Amino acid sequence: MTKNKYAVVSGGTKGIGRAICEKLLSHGFTVFTSARHKDYSFQHNNLHQFQADFSIKSAVLAFAEEIKKHTNVVDILVNNVGVFMPGKITEEEDLAFETQINTNLASTYHLTRALIAEVKKSSKPYIFNICSTASITPYINGGSYCISKYAQLGLTKVLREELKEFKIKVSAILPGATYTDSWSNSDLPKERFIKPESIASLLFAAYEIDDNMVMEEILVRPMDGDIS
Repeated sequence: MTKNKYAVVSGGTKGIGRAICEKLLSHGFTVFTSARHKDYSFQHNNLHQFQADFSIKSAVLAFAEEIKKHTNVVDILVNNVGVFMPGKITEEEDLAFETQINTNLASTYHLTRALIAEVKKSSKPYIFNICSTASITPYINGGSYCISKYAQLGLTKVLREELKEFKIKVSAILPGATYTDSWSNSDLPKERFIKPESIASLLFAAYEIDDNMVMEEILVRPMDGDIS
């Protein structure tokens, strides 16, 4: 059991984020997470939930300041929060670009910058950015979502280079179709999708590998391929 370890997971009350929170809590981490709305059914002695809209920079920074009131060390930072608004670039609704860029990309940038001093104090520091297969494969009706995810992967690559000297590991996890709320109305069986718990297990496996190696990019898809 890992003790006295601290993790931050943005967007952690449902889907992949919640599964990551549960995995880290099961390994003894104290976890700080954010969501637009608190989930009072998600309770744990070592879980701290904060309400925040991560499309707004000031809310991201306020979340970071709340964390700093509880700890001066962050061992794992998971930039997971995201929003998907389907549509083609030339047809998507007004502000779809800004909303997805701010939530999926800018929040990763701002939260990492706000907490990097705390990450540097960890004896085993790790930053995970939850990207997507949309970070490498454009698709119809992906529009600004694909743009934001391509950029998030680029940000991750830059961070990897910048943080080598501090021995901070940086990984991009690129999941294919994962069974979360966005797929809940699908007619396809759940078995056709990746389980959020599988992504969480993969993340923790990457965290536990030897200190002298890092999984830079972790690409996973459903066994039968992506779902269009």
